[in-house]
Amino acid sequence: MPIYEYKAAGEGGCRVCRQGFELRRPSDRQELAVCPICKSPVARGVSLPSTPRVLKPLSVTDAKKAGFAVYEKRDAGVYERQ
Repeated sequence: MPIYEYKAAGEGGCRVCRQGFELRRPSDRQELAVCPICKSPVARGVSLPSTPRVLKPLSVTDAKKAGFAVYEKRDAGVYERQ
């Protein structure tokens, strides 16, 4: 389910919708039009996707532990499994 960010559409609204809030909703449901707390109009913003960060390059040992097959190039177009 995607996470949507909502923020107050105008100057009014409660403290929560003025600062903005996140809401997890199925993509087939209609977007939220009013704040669930104060019922003032809100606008939906685009949330950045969450991606894992790799802090170091993967080594051959890490790849083998993760279950990947590791191949080494021997000749032109010939690879051999390590």
